[in-house]
Amino acid sequence: MAAAIALADEAGLGAMTMKAIAVRLGDYSPMALYRYVHNKEGLVDLMLDAATAEIPLPARPGGDWRSDLYGLAMDSRRMTHRHPWYAQLVHTRPPAGPHMMRRLEFMLTVLTGEGATVAAAMTYAALVDRHILGSGLQEAEEARLDRRYGLDDTAKLVAAIRALHGLAVADGGVPHLAGWLAQPTGFTADEQFALGLDFLLDGIARRLAKPAEE
Repeated sequence: MAAAIALADEAGLGAMTMKAIAVRLGDYSPMALYRYVHNKEGLVDLMLDAATAEIPLPARPGGDWRSDLYGLAMDSRRMTHRHPWYAQLVHTRPPAGPHMMRRLEFMLTVLTGEGATVAAAMTYAALVDRHILGSGLQEAEEARLDRRYGLDDTAKLVAAIRALHGLAVADGGVPHLAGWLAQPTGFTADEQFALGLDFLLDGIARRLAKPAEE
């Protein structure tokens, strides 16, 4: 499993074949791996749960529900940065791993402790996870795009933005976009994530203040 995780981290999911994993292990044939997992889906299940286990999980809520969820979300985000494939795979398999279930249970405990029903807490937890995983998936795809077109090189990125600015000016109907492209500024990806998480937690806070509406 560690070999599969390392391979996916380094080369992406496209490189993660049973043959490639066997080669990485050295003394195994691809068929020999099936003594340990029934199929590739079983291996994916183990990988997802092992990655989830990297997220620090308190033994119990800390007393500030917002801080608890914020910290868990940030730790989860850091894990998806270490393992970009996680956001691609997590919704392809049932969340049956013990670490995945315990992470969700912690979120439910935090939210029901503030008066949410279990059903409402499941919804709130799912919304937080969509923000984490959606951001992780988008950033992983953007990084691949940058590498493919050389946009991880500052000079090439500046040239690409200038080209877009020229198109926007020529269009004539997008003055705000054209103005921004002339001097692009804004939040970093981490700052955008934190802002979106704050929006989500603000909304959950309003819902928790009105339990009769759950």
